[in-house]
Order: sequence, then C-alpha cells, then structure tokens
Amino acid sequence: MDLYEHQARELFAEHGIVVPSAEVTDSPKRAREIARRLGGRVVVKAQVKTGGRGKAGGVRLAADPAAAELTARQILGMDIKGHTVGTVMLARPVDIAEEFYVSYVLDRAAGRFLAIASAEGGTDIEEVAATRPEAVARIPVDPAEGVTPATASRIAEAAGLPPQTVDALVRLWDVLVREDALLVEVNPLVRTTDGRIMALDGKVTLDDNAVFRQARWGADDAEHHDALEAAAAAKGLNYVKLDGEVGIIGNGAGLVMSTLDVVAGCGARPANFLDIGGGASAQIMADGLSVVLSDPSVKSVLVNVFGGITACDAVADGIVRALDTVRLTKPLVVRLDGNNAARGRAVLDEHRHPLVEQVTTMDGAANRAAHLATTP
Repeated sequence: MDLYEHQARELFAEHGIVVPSAEVTDSPKRAREIARRLGGRVVVKAQVKTGGRGKAGGVRLAADPAAAELTARQILGMDIKGHTVGTVMLARPVDIAEEFYVSYVLDRAAGRFLAIASAEGGTDIEEVAATRPEAVARIPVDPAEGVTPATASRIAEAAGLPPQTVDALVRLWDVLVREDALLVEVNPLVRTTDGRIMALDGKVTLDDNAVFRQARWGADDAEHHDALEAAAAAKGLNYVKLDGEVGIIGNGAGLVMSTLDVVAGCGARPANFLDIGGGASAQIMADGLSVVLSDPSVKSVLVNVFGGITACDAVADGIVRALDTVRLTKPLVVRLDGNNAARGRAVLDEHRHPLVEQVTTMDGAANRAAHLATTP
C-alpha cells in the first residue's frame, strides 16, 4: 500500500524527523485559510500516489492566501499520470542550502534492504542515477543489524552527505521497521540555510501482509485511482492496469507474469495483469472478461490457464458461461494445458464462438494474441 505524501510526512514527524508545517484540503477556499494560518506564502502540492508531480505542474509556490486559493483551484482535478488530484497539501516554504536523496528499499533478490543515497537530490535524481551512477551510493543493510549510528555514518560518507544527516538516516530506518514498510524515500532531504535537516517530501510503501498491525490505514487509504483497478477490486479480482494492447487473464501470479513476458517478446505490450487464482468459475471469468474488455486500449485478450486443482474443462465451462453474460467485442485467444485440457478444448470447440480461438502452446497463444492486437 502506497501512502500519500502527507501521510508519509505524518509518520516522519512521529519518529522525530523534522518536516515543515503543512495541512491538507480538498477545497480552494480552505486552502486560502490554511495559507493564512501558515504565514501567507506556501507551497501547494498535489496529493497523488505517483512521481513527477513537479514537472506536471502539481507543485507550485503561492505568494499569499489569495494566490494559494487560485493555485489550489488549478491543481485540484488535474490528471497526473492517470491519477486525478483530489486533495492538495499546503506547506510552509523553507530556505534550502542543499538537497539530498535518501531511501531504504527491500532488495528481494538479495534478501536484505538497500540504502540508496545521493548528495544530489531533487527533481532530477533519476537523470543523475542514469547518467552518473557513481553519484548515487547503494549500501546493503542487514535487516538483523539495521541502521545503527555507525551504519548511518557509513551511508552518509559513501553518498557525500553531511554528518548532520546521520540522525535522520537512523530515524528513517525506524520508520521502515516500526511501520512495516517496504520502501521509505525522502526526496529531497534538505539542509536549510539555518542548518536544520528537514524532509520536504516523502514516499512510503507499506507491506500489505502486515496491514493487521497497522490499523490506522483502512480501506480509504488503499483506494484505486484507476477506474478499471477500482472496478476489479470491487469484484475481488487481482488486477493491475498496464500500458498495452493485449489483455491478459491467467490462473496464478507466476503464470500471469510469465505470460506478460512472452507477450512482450512477441512484439506486443500487455494491457494488464489479471490473476483469477486457483478457481475459475463462470462468475470469476465473467468478471475478469468484463474488466479487461472495458479497457479501450485492449485489442485482443489472451486467457492462459494451466489446469491443476481447477481442471481445464471447468475453466472452459466458465468461459462459455461468461460469454453468455459478457458481450465479446475483441478476439479471445485461449490456451488450456494440464488437468483435463483435452476436455476443456472440446467444450470450447462445441461452443464455436466466432471470436474465440484456441492455441495449445503458451508461446503460440501469445504470438497469436500479439498478432491480433498489432495487425490493423
């Protein structure tokens, strides 16, 4: 679960990390009142769970309360990378002497965390990392040891950060551990002209598996900003929207991930990740097809199922029943393999839907779906 910036800053403050005074609102009129309370001059920041807000015009300086109201009105409702701005945060500006980048992220392959830090933080940190990787330090962190003051000093020295940042590095690790986070990022962490170390922005991703320990974050914080993801979540589907043209439905996260790779290798782009799990009832298949076909970018749909606990003939029956409730408007390529695959294929053959075709291999099915999606 990703948190909004203002929620991340709330966690930072609770753990002793200094953040500028700020308030959140969804009303331009209240934005004027907040700006007045904060001293008049404020930074107005769109609250969306994505990066690149500044370059998209979602972060602006307002000189006075009237300007804050106008700026909030302009930012609210903006679309930033597919996320509609519903709230803005108004923060008291600070005088910056230096900007740094700091993050802790789970390195799943290595089974540990990674501290990433740079003395060149700010909006262009991605470019810095790409063009001058030597300017970004990457320090492994043993989860059992954590980030002690000695470890934080090594991180700061490797990244060229001033010694004053050591305390913030320790406290940010405390945020990650105590809040069950997979990612804690500050960009920028700054040194102000009067020597204070402050977090001006924050990104925190919590581990969904630990949500039972983090009662403060409810359903409202796990909202989906993409309409299709919201519709899928309402149906209990494990769906993620992607920027492609081949709709993907499979049973099992590993199989779906492999299917995405194979489709990409065939020259097309997956339009989504949709795992229908071990069961593929008619209702689950109907719900899945409904969501995938609702995406206007989808040109073809690939159903890739390996029959195990759920037999392929049951899956095929689910597809047939689903087609009685969902109007199929795009070609549907089906690959069935495993338990009762021959029976499943026979069920689909008997149905003889003009837009449904079967391919027996995963590579062949992916290639056919890719061809249908990319050929005019």
